[in-house]
Amino acid sequence: MELGFSEADRAFQSEVRDWIAENYTEDLREKQRLTKNGYLDKDSMVTWQKRLAAKGWAAPNWPVEHGGPGFTSTQKYIFSMEMSLANTPTLSPMGFAMVAPVIMAFGTEEQKKQHLPSIYNSDIWWCQGYSEPGSGSDLASLAMKAEKDGDHYVLNGSKIWTTHAQRADWMFCLVRTSVEEKPQKGISFVLLEMDTPGITVRPLRTLDNPPEGEQEVNEVFFENVRVPISQRIGEEGKGWTYAKYLLQFERGNAYSPGLRAMMKKVRKIASLQETGGGTLLSDPDFSRKIASTEIAIEALDFTEMRIFSKLSAGEAVGPESSMLKCTGSELQQQISELALEATGYQGMPAIQDTWAHIMPGSNAEPPVPDHFITAVPSYFNYRKTSIYAGSNEIQRNIMSKMILGL
Repeated sequence: MELGFSEADRAFQSEVRDWIAENYTEDLREKQRLTKNGYLDKDSMVTWQKRLAAKGWAAPNWPVEHGGPGFTSTQKYIFSMEMSLANTPTLSPMGFAMVAPVIMAFGTEEQKKQHLPSIYNSDIWWCQGYSEPGSGSDLASLAMKAEKDGDHYVLNGSKIWTTHAQRADWMFCLVRTSVEEKPQKGISFVLLEMDTPGITVRPLRTLDNPPEGEQEVNEVFFENVRVPISQRIGEEGKGWTYAKYLLQFERGNAYSPGLRAMMKKVRKIASLQETGGGTLLSDPDFSRKIASTEIAIEALDFTEMRIFSKLSAGEAVGPESSMLKCTGSELQQQISELALEATGYQGMPAIQDTWAHIMPGSNAEPPVPDHFITAVPSYFNYRKTSIYAGSNEIQRNIMSKMILGL
């Protein structure tokens, strides 16, 4: 496998850098600098995503026939790397990376025409209705009922930890349409509008979300919610199959470019944090931790390039996506712990995400030094990465079964 960039690849790299310099405007940069998790307010996110869509780069993993740019696997890697190094906003994954591939693979032509253009242009915002109270990583035990009534399903139950449900226009949702078979066979995959009568969204506050800030996760309650059967994806009872297909895309993303960007921030904090003998960056013990983490990132980087080179040959990610998810999410947590260690008690006044919502030009003064602002809320936010998209314990079970044959 050739790991070096060709002249054409380097020309593409320059094109991406030039486009970012022109389109990643100062107002977006300032908001992004103050956020703990890469997401901005919805209006800013839509503005950024529409700029990418106008360039043809909003969905680098989509096939050309649905609007994808036709990137090679190397170009996808370069694009991801340059976006991460520039600290651009994280694209909302629910539409682009999760439900869109499922619609492409299993949806009807009418569903593709209805949903794919609106996802690409960020005209519709999506959320994911999977987890329920008592049914998180054990998704097969979900209980939300969908009973047929003429040409509709009637939904009753609830979903939990629903990211950005308060912003969403549509939800892709797993529901139980049968209890008479193996649990996995009684699940169906439906699409529903969030303004449908009977849906209630309530915020779930976390340690890094103050009352005056914007929360990230929610509870969603369904009381006799009517959803047309025509909004079901594929066959009734096959939702588990479609959900597993979706999880390949949720788990199988490149982590290393973003991890490098996180380490750059840690190095900056450590270079500015004074200790008795100089800066924290010159401390032998802390330097050893940084070196160890950066070696792990390099190893992951080469692994990702090997895996993604297979994608260019038309192969699916498969169980390797579980390996990427485990390693990538645990490195995210490890780096956030280094940032927390570097800030120490000085970062504690910014434990809540208050300052992620200061608009450029505000005269409000942050309670901590500028380079400390997001370290503590980011630490708390990254506690979830080893749980969502299937906990890392579940991922290791998948790898032991599908790769090792245990």
